[in-house]
Amino acid sequence: MTQMQFPKSFYWGVSTSAYQIEGASEEDGRGASIWDVFSHQPGKVVGGDTGDIACDSYHRVEEDLDLLDTLGVGMYRFSIAWPRIIPDGSGEINRLGLAYYDQLVDGLLAKGILPLCTLYHWDLPQSLQEKGGWANRQTAFAFEHYAGIVFEHFRGRIMHWITINEPWCVSFLSYALGQHAPGLTDLQAALEAAHHTLLAHGLGVKLFRAMNMPGQIGIAPNTEWFEPETDSIDDREAALRRNEFITDWFIAPVLKGIYPARVIEKYNQGGYTVPIKDGDFELISLPIDFLGINYYTGGRVRSTPGEGILELQETFTPMDKTDFHWNIYPDGFYHVLTDLKEKFGNIPIYITENGACFIDPIVDGQVQDKRRIAYLESHLDALHRSVQAGVNVQGYMCWSLMDNFEWSFGYCKPFGLVHVDFQTLIRTPKASFSWYQRVIRHHGLE
Repeated sequence: MTQMQFPKSFYWGVSTSAYQIEGASEEDGRGASIWDVFSHQPGKVVGGDTGDIACDSYHRVEEDLDLLDTLGVGMYRFSIAWPRIIPDGSGEINRLGLAYYDQLVDGLLAKGILPLCTLYHWDLPQSLQEKGGWANRQTAFAFEHYAGIVFEHFRGRIMHWITINEPWCVSFLSYALGQHAPGLTDLQAALEAAHHTLLAHGLGVKLFRAMNMPGQIGIAPNTEWFEPETDSIDDREAALRRNEFITDWFIAPVLKGIYPARVIEKYNQGGYTVPIKDGDFELISLPIDFLGINYYTGGRVRSTPGEGILELQETFTPMDKTDFHWNIYPDGFYHVLTDLKEKFGNIPIYITENGACFIDPIVDGQVQDKRRIAYLESHLDALHRSVQAGVNVQGYMCWSLMDNFEWSFGYCKPFGLVHVDFQTLIRTPKASFSWYQRVIRHHGLE
């Protein structure tokens, strides 16, 4: 790996999310979330795992703050659990929930670490799901109410905000493919959930401006990059649809006030509709301060006329894989970022998630996760090339600080720079932790 340097003003950090690390699922007035319900249903999560305890970060704030301090990060991306703040989703405020995040945020600031706060990272209050969840338009307004409480409470302490994490996962993965909570398989409901999630984002941005909040606000969609299997017109068109299905579906409405025409045409041909009302795009496309980008993988697709709504199929790609069986495709990272610049202009970008699952044992108190280091090196190289190409990248958050509850895969898919023994909850920094510590210290790879 050749030497590369990022600007001294570049933010280095790590990311986590509330349900994946906090635990304390029934403590101090926290309400039930959709993941509490989903994970307790037999067969929904590998090994019957739940987030009831997770990494127990709720009780280990100081220990985890010390890890961040030792790592040397300048920014920490975390999420607030909506059911900790408003247990039933739209009613009374739980002050004990706010107090927990006071401890975390004040601790970060005391160590000189900037909080990057995600308002919604998938843990919808179950009471709102029982009213239709994100398929119900009113959930967007419940989100606006919740966001206003959090904005006011942390005014001036949190200066960087993300409204929604990975709205594709919130909607399509959860309402159409059934792999995440609430586990539905209804494409029409997924399209409704997708639109209402974007509406919630727009309402959050509007409120942020109306409250004259100091700081910046954005959204963090997940992205992938797919190449055509062949150079045929049909395969090239299929690759465009695949990239728009994941990436542009949630970025184009925010930055341009439109849905991708190729994809919406396919949905309409299948008899599916997006529940757009007058004024929705004006809200959804309110100016944001930055775009969060989550990137892990990509691949190839070919056209399959007459098969499936989008008429495309992902194909086997002879690339190295992570232990999640995802392609290791750093060039896709570069392509995503430069394509966004070309399509949508040079909006400031934070890489809000990038990392890899590799299963490495702890031996003599150490975890030598060389494959994770190689993955991160190759992706930082791609990121550096995108910066050189003029992409306005402001910071990089590695996923994740520590091994955690990996949603429907439970505790069997570790992404962390820190190993967690889920029996004892002992944290052990891996080799990648020391490697990333050096990257941060030198603002790049030496």
